[in-house]
Amino acid sequence: MLGGEADSLRHDRDLLGPVPVPSGAYYGVHALRARANFPGLGGPVHPQLIRAMAEVKRAGIRASLEEGRLDRGRAWALDRAAAEVATGHHGESFIVDALQGGAGTSSHLNLNEVLANRACELLGSRPGDYRLVHPVDHAGLDQSTNDVFPTALRVAAMRLAHRVVESLAGLAAALGEKEIEFAGVLKPARTELQAAVPVSLGREFGAFARVTGRDRDRVAAAAGWLGRVNLGGTAVGTGLGAAPGHRRRSLAALCSLTGLPLAGVEDPVDGTQNVDAFLELSSSLKLAAADLAKIAQDLRLLSCPGFGEIELPPLQAGSSIMPGKVNPVMTEMMAQVAYQVIGADLAVTLGAQAGQLELNAMLPLIAHNLLGALDLMAAGVEAFTDRCVRGIRADAGRCAQLLRASRDDLQATLAAAHIGYAAASRMAGSDQTV
Repeated sequence: MLGGEADSLRHDRDLLGPVPVPSGAYYGVHALRARANFPGLGGPVHPQLIRAMAEVKRAGIRASLEEGRLDRGRAWALDRAAAEVATGHHGESFIVDALQGGAGTSSHLNLNEVLANRACELLGSRPGDYRLVHPVDHAGLDQSTNDVFPTALRVAAMRLAHRVVESLAGLAAALGEKEIEFAGVLKPARTELQAAVPVSLGREFGAFARVTGRDRDRVAAAAGWLGRVNLGGTAVGTGLGAAPGHRRRSLAALCSLTGLPLAGVEDPVDGTQNVDAFLELSSSLKLAAADLAKIAQDLRLLSCPGFGEIELPPLQAGSSIMPGKVNPVMTEMMAQVAYQVIGADLAVTLGAQAGQLELNAMLPLIAHNLLGALDLMAAGVEAFTDRCVRGIRADAGRCAQLLRASRDDLQATLAAAHIGYAAASRMAGSDQTV
């Protein structure tokens, strides 16, 4: 928690000089300068990223203790502080905006300050007693922002991607159930919105289910690439500044803490300067979003009065002036979610290509948009499945009526294989030959 009275201050110092800080605050000078420099640009850092960063810190603390570079008392206090952060405590102490310069350095230093100041309390002192526990010398020992932040982003994205995969699997299953339910409902298929050949409504929903299943597989495959982390590479991947063996020890500790199948990237320099794994995951979300938007718009179209082949669940009043009007709100929601995810992918793409030499300074942008898109996609798909798809009903009578109305065109199409295109065109009331 943030302690201290408003007029009770301590003075934290960095290379630019002292800054007054509320005496009981867990944040410090670095976080305060960053808050002033990046005032509410993108909102708070994603809580799953903070959780993952705290887990990465715990892994580093345990490795440094094993190496004899961190004494047992400080290691115990820092590990406990990081465990508290990882379980959702002290969230009010993370005051740095998600969109920040410095490749995530401000968020990393904010976390270091929280851990160090909380550790001071646990050891019987007060926040700001940096001779006891220092934010960099102790909380940041053997680590750099450039291996902590991207490793944590990979961990956070893996967790959130799992929910997306599960949500897409649920949607595919729900669409598959409708495929079976509507298998006997015949209707006219349409190309260019014009009647084409007969098809069952079930076949239409089956196609929706197949593409959703492929999207699930693509997201799962892309998420699999996130398991290769550059932890222990420090600033540029060479490991300079960390103890020998720190990379191996910290990675083993992180696997134990997270339960995720993590491994060291083959070349930590490559793993530090390149962010293609994040871009691939974002691209898979974009593909899924495009397909979901198409499905949502198809359902909206099939339910409109001109078609009326399906009935969407009535969920809420659709007008403030037209009583009784009900809108296809869930299909519209799903389309908007999809468009937002597609927009986030563009930001991730621009951030990925903006990396320079050994580091990508746009990692905060990538993190903000990628994690936000994962959250949004999962929540949107779950709501769409539960509140829309599962409650869709077929209007078999309307489908049969439309099939009868387009009988001449359909018969001409079927006859073309036997009497030729020109004769079939005349049969359909047209003498055009193309």
